[in-house]
Amino acid sequence: MDVVNELIVRGIVVGVFAENCWIVGSRRTSDGICIDPGDQPEEILALARDLGVNIKLIVNTHAHVDHILGVGGVKAATGSQFLLHVNDLGLAQRGWQGAARFLGHEPDPPPPPDGHLGDGDVVEAGGVQLRVIHTPGHTPGSVSFYSADGGFLLSGDTLFQGSIGRTDMPGGDYDQEMQSIIGKLLVLPDETVVLPGHMQQTTIAREKQTNPFVLQELRRARGL
Repeated sequence: MDVVNELIVRGIVVGVFAENCWIVGSRRTSDGICIDPGDQPEEILALARDLGVNIKLIVNTHAHVDHILGVGGVKAATGSQFLLHVNDLGLAQRGWQGAARFLGHEPDPPPPPDGHLGDGDVVEAGGVQLRVIHTPGHTPGSVSFYSADGGFLLSGDTLFQGSIGRTDMPGGDYDQEMQSIIGKLLVLPDETVVLPGHMQQTTIAREKQTNPFVLQELRRARGL
C-alpha cells in the first residue's frame, strides 16, 4: 500500500527474521504511527523521513523479539510514546534475552511501555486513527490494528497470506488464535487489505477462500 484516503501506508522489512515494520502517516498533518519496529531503527527512521512522516507514536502487535528490538532506537530519536498490551509485558521484559545467538551481538532491552493497549481502544496520532482488536493466540497480548477509513488491517503475526502465526512458543494457544481469526478478523469487510508482520499482504476475502487453517477451522465448526 502507499496512499489511501489521505493516509500514507508503507512497510519496511527489518532484521534477520524479515519482519514487516509499518508506518502509517497523515498527508494532512505529516504525523503518524510506527507499528512493530522490530530492528534496524535507523532504516525505519530513514523511511519515515523519506515519506515526510513524523513518528509520534509506537504501537506493537505483540512483544516477540523480532517485533520489538527497534522500539528503543525509534523512541529515543522521536520522543514517541510506546504502547503494548498488558498481557505481553512479561514477554517484553524477558523475551529478548538470548537473542544474541540470532543477531551475533547482545541487544539492548526494549524500553518499558508508556501505556497499555486494550480491545476496542483507538490509538491516534496527527489524525491517524487505528482501532485495537485484541487477537490472542500467537501471544497472550497479541493485537491487530484496523483502519476503517483506510480499509486495512495490521495483523501482526496472527494472520498471514495462506497461513497463521505459530502457536508452539510459550504463551501460544492454537484454539485461541483461531477464535481470534474467525471471530474478530474475518468479520471485517472482505475488501479489507491485510498487512501482516511477515511476508506479503493479502485480503480478508482471499483468506476466507484459500487459507487452509481457516478452511479447516470452518469445516470443524460445521461438524464436517
